[in-house]
Amino acid sequence: MKSIDLFYQGEGIGEIGHIELDADATFAILKVRLVEKHGVAHDVLMFLEGEDEPIDEAILIGDRATAKGLKVHVHRCRHVEVTVTFNGETVERRFSPSATVARVKHWAAEDKFGMSDEEAGEHVLQIAGTHDRPAPGTHIGALTDGKVCGLAFDLVPDERVNGASGGAA
Repeated sequence: MKSIDLFYQGEGIGEIGHIELDADATFAILKVRLVEKHGVAHDVLMFLEGEDEPIDEAILIGDRATAKGLKVHVHRCRHVEVTVTFNGETVERRFSPSATVARVKHWAAEDKFGMSDEEAGEHVLQIAGTHDRPAPGTHIGALTDGKVCGLAFDLVPDERVNGASGGAA
């Protein structure tokens, strides 16, 4: 029987986790395993990365897996209300908790603020009121607590130190 690699993030799960299940296991079985392993709430929804609606738990994991496995997100929020502020302008949109920081950044920087791909590449999303800059592959639901289904970002220049020297001249 073929085993599927499942990588997951979610509410109450700090790091990206990994589990292997048989291809004929359902998403309901995955949910039970995650409840047992991490103590997540029994009423969590499961999302595949990049999909806007929760996955039907009766579906077989093998029916949705690729050669690289699956990326899953577990969360009680069906949507996360995201705001992004740049140069005093704020835009907002609802995303699935499984949307990545990179997807949100692309939407805000290029679609809403009209940046070119090159300009967008020089900016990052920073959680409003902090200095936290989550990695592009982070699911936005992993940045919320499940009680508040919202998240605010600032789009800020990426501070890179190029050619800094540590020695005296």
